Amino acid sequence: MVKGVKMIFAHDTEVALAHAAALVNTGRGGKELLPGLAALDRFLADWRWTGGRARDQAELDAVRRLRPRLERLWEMTPDAAAELVNTLLREASALPQLVKHDSWDYHLHATPPDAPLADRMAVEAAMAFADVIRSGQLGRLRVCAAENCDNVHVDLSKNRSRRFCSVSCANRTNVAAYRTRQARQLAGAEGRSVLPRPAG
Repeated sequence: MVKGVKMIFAHDTEVALAHAAALVNTGRGGKELLPGLAALDRFLADWRWTGGRARDQAELDAVRRLRPRLERLWEMTPDAAAELVNTLLREASALPQLVKHDSWDYHLHATPPDAPLADRMAVEAAMAFADVIRSGQLGRLRVCAAENCDNVHVDLSKNRSRRFCSVSCANRTNVAAYRTRQARQLAGAEGRSVLPRPAG
């Protein structure tokens, strides 16, 4: 979920951005992480999605079709991103309203709780990305810097320094860099020890 001390955006916006990245990542890297309804159920439970569900193949297919549309936001210019956000909002007939439910205080919803799941997901993401675009923060949308990982993430760090999608990727990269440095140092030390001493 969202971690950190200082919020860059409102809490619900940061959660929606993290959710959008997680949803996009379920279809990246050649692996399908939403292979069936049970996987979608787990994903929604992990992200605490509320509201009505059809729980059928059509719902799963609609969620899968949303992923590449959201994924494009990580590569778009502000104008293109704004156009896509407006399209997502328009397609779902979004009407923003302040709501309070479960353990959440007031936050924005722009679809009714019984709207199709993919529409609710699209609008939640679009509302969050609207804040990103309005505040000139598209540069916070990143692709993981770890080798062999193409997951997307949102850098919500104060100093815009987050390079990895997870602690696991950061640790793996740091360990590999450490091992490379150690190997170079060892090779350098071995090379110096076999050099003949100058005659004196």
